[in-house]
Amino acid sequence: MTNKKKLGVVLFQLGGPDSPAAVEPFLYNLFCDPDIINFFGAWFARRPLARYIARRRAGVVREHYEAIGGQSPIRLLTERQAMKLAAALAPEFDAQCFVAMRYWRPLTQEAAAAVRDTQFDELVLLPMYPQYSFATTGSSLKEWNRLYRPRQGAPQARIVQNFHTHPLYAAAIAERISTSLRHFDRPEEAHLLFSAHGLPLSLIEAGDPYQKQIEETVQAVMACGKWPNRYTLCYQSPISFVTEHIETLHEINIEARAEALKLGIAKFEMMPAVGDSPQFVAALADLVRSAVLCDEKNAKHSAAL
Repeated sequence: MTNKKKLGVVLFQLGGPDSPAAVEPFLYNLFCDPDIINFFGAWFARRPLARYIARRRAGVVREHYEAIGGQSPIRLLTERQAMKLAAALAPEFDAQCFVAMRYWRPLTQEAAAAVRDTQFDELVLLPMYPQYSFATTGSSLKEWNRLYRPRQGAPQARIVQNFHTHPLYAAAIAERISTSLRHFDRPEEAHLLFSAHGLPLSLIEAGDPYQKQIEETVQAVMACGKWPNRYTLCYQSPISFVTEHIETLHEINIEARAEALKLGIAKFEMMPAVGDSPQFVAALADLVRSAVLCDEKNAKHSAAL
């Protein structure tokens, strides 16, 4: 019986504070990112500016986290996704999944060191951002390239750039929406609001594909669900994230809910994030398998030449 290939998969995410004390340093790390704060002379001003913004915003942001339990759920939820993904890949690979957070623990540096200390036959980098943006996927991969020093003979990493229209990803969202629609007496009359994280217009004008990919995701989900409902795309946060986080649990489930009730909306439901749902985990496993298969096909083609 052939031994299974040893496969490493790195899941990249934003990260979030794991305690009230971590809120300010998390914000500092966020605003120190050159892909978030960038302007002429930013190399000189970025750190003091990040420190100033983090200090100013920490109090309010800390209150928001306290309202949802005192910390971000992103680490726990991403680790669950990693565990389920490793199990889904187990029939074909000896798979080990690592979590690399961009702005808080476990930081990319920790994941890079752990990967370097382990020998793999294949390595796949899997940003957990369905739509590509310079500020998310681009920033995470740049940080990885700055910090990862492969050992001699290590495999070349295969990168999943985006998966915004993957059929299983669209199906996972559609399943969550369908579940939420069951809470309405007349589901077909509910207005679907797709909310995506906003980006500065300057990034879009510079060629960032995020907005176009968000629109394609919404189209794919509507086609999958086949609902007759009216729908609207706006920019705030959830459709572009695959776990719950401060924007869903506080900005939408608390702030937007209160605003909706004030405006006379009789029924307000928030779709749960896809998280570690079976369909979404299957989508991730398919993405990883495809990346490895692409590597094998390229190797065979090179050998034939």
